[in-house]
Amino acid sequence: MARANRWYLACTFASSLLLRSHAFYLPGAAPHDYHEGEQVKLFVNALTPMLAGTDHAKIVHDYYNEKFHFCEPEAGPKSQGESLGSILFGDRIFNSPYSIRMAQDNGTCHTLCRSQVPPEDAKFINARIREDYALNWLVDGLPAAEMKVDSKTAEIFFDMGFNLGNDEGIYEDTPALNNHYDVVLKYHRPRPDVYRIVGVLVWPASHGGDQTSEPRCGLADEGPALILDEDKNNTVRYSYRVTWSESDTPWATRWDNYLHIFDPRIHWFSLINSLVIVVFLCVMVSMILLRTVSRDISRYNAIDLSEDVQEDWGWKLVHGEVFRTPQHAMLLSVLVGNGTQLSAMVGVTLVFALLGFLSPSNRGSLATVMMICWSIGGYFSSRAYASLGGDNKRKNAFLTAVVLPTIVFGVVSLLNFSLLTAGSSGAVPFGTLALIVLLWYGISAPLSAVGSYFGSKHGAIRHPVRVNPIPRQIPSIPWYLRPWVCASTLFAGILPFGAAFVELYFVMSSLFASRAYYAFGFLALTAGVTALTTATVSILFTYFLLCAEEYRWHWRAFLTGGGSSFWLLAYGLFYWASRLSLGSVQSALLYLGYLLLIVLFDFLVTGTIGFLAAYWAVRRLYGAIRVD
Repeated sequence: MARANRWYLACTFASSLLLRSHAFYLPGAAPHDYHEGEQVKLFVNALTPMLAGTDHAKIVHDYYNEKFHFCEPEAGPKSQGESLGSILFGDRIFNSPYSIRMAQDNGTCHTLCRSQVPPEDAKFINARIREDYALNWLVDGLPAAEMKVDSKTAEIFFDMGFNLGNDEGIYEDTPALNNHYDVVLKYHRPRPDVYRIVGVLVWPASHGGDQTSEPRCGLADEGPALILDEDKNNTVRYSYRVTWSESDTPWATRWDNYLHIFDPRIHWFSLINSLVIVVFLCVMVSMILLRTVSRDISRYNAIDLSEDVQEDWGWKLVHGEVFRTPQHAMLLSVLVGNGTQLSAMVGVTLVFALLGFLSPSNRGSLATVMMICWSIGGYFSSRAYASLGGDNKRKNAFLTAVVLPTIVFGVVSLLNFSLLTAGSSGAVPFGTLALIVLLWYGISAPLSAVGSYFGSKHGAIRHPVRVNPIPRQIPSIPWYLRPWVCASTLFAGILPFGAAFVELYFVMSSLFASRAYYAFGFLALTAGVTALTTATVSILFTYFLLCAEEYRWHWRAFLTGGGSSFWLLAYGLFYWASRLSLGSVQSALLYLGYLLLIVLFDFLVTGTIGFLAAYWAVRRLYGAIRVD
């Protein structure tokens, strides 16, 4: 009975992590207690393209870009402090001229300012409306959102951001600019004299008519929508109205309305599909190891070596070659070291996100944690290099510390230059780039060198059999197992990719549509299943390779594990063709650049998992036989 209770508690805890992980809040983050009449600051962020059927652009624009002609504070815009990850993902947060007081409605529409929009800027604004750009505001750490209803579950949720304008229906040919905002702020009162903000909703509207008169809040009284003329100067009157509404939602769960998972049945289908694949693979590998390998080991150990009896085929014949130093051992160890580091970063970040330690109100915290966790690659690279028979330890430590960061920094610099040419606020400032260089080469490189020192100190992993002094001749092997034929690698990559492709769709939709991904429970389980699938596939193909008396398994195991990256690249290109309509060279270059980085990271992570799993299996396999 006690055992059943323990299982019940464990299952309950796992289910709560999976389904409600987004409800946790960063420990130590205290709510801001307001009093009636206290000023509430509204901050503005960069404009981003929304996910609405088809994405048109990937370039973000500064809110105070001179072409938008939005109202500015009297003292001028002031940038707010942001984390490193927030800056890299394009956040540019500034103060605003909106005047908001806690729990005090302003009653009627208030004119914020009037702006003059010349014809060339009217064309720019209309183009951004057609590309479905959204405004992003922040109040007390919460993003402004539009209230929507999920068509499949009928649940009400807050969709972050609101439209710059309207280009649907009668406005398809001449888009309308939203120049009025009805702001509804929801508050919760834990005590009679204390107010806490738990929701920010905005209903944008387009008020045309005479822009020099005072606004009226009734849309019907404002005349037609505001359409910018691209042939003459336009006067635009920006107005807003603030309404407060009391809510029963406590401050600790205020993000639940924002973090809405669309059709969770698809996520469950993805997990069930992945579990079926991994169970099938585990059963297959278990049958091979428990039946075929165990029978071979028993029969091989039963042979009387004094009678000079020898098996004439199979993996047993290459016991003196299987741990021979492979070609380009330096490069393989560098890849394994960086892949191990990336795997550790992903694992730690997922655990933090799953347990709620990465608060959604701390913008960019997920990316920041992933960047600063870079210290163990040198250790694993050094040990792998020593185990593979390498002796140039200093060169190995140097390459492990600088090769991957240099490649990533080169790609990011190229993308950043393209953003600068496009005038996007998503371009990373020079100071931030300098900070990244300092972080990588001033902190991470020394930590990698320290890891290499300890890895060299621990030395190589002891192998269960000796290596023959003279290499054995490799017999003719099947065409699909030959080194220059990638059929086995591509086929092996289908299974890990198939275990993750459904969840991958949601990740890519969030990443390339400027939306936060928060289904970390599903993502963590999918990542675990994918890693297990990659490991079992690599072990299986390595066993087939050794049975063909091909002992050069090291690179093949890495490439087999990393085969899913090819399908990830193909899926990314398919996603571009089916979901995106990138109208500029900069947008296409930005998408391809980030896609190639994702593919590179996936190749390193899955390749490392495949190599380490195969290495472990080979050591266990040859450690179980008796060799004179």
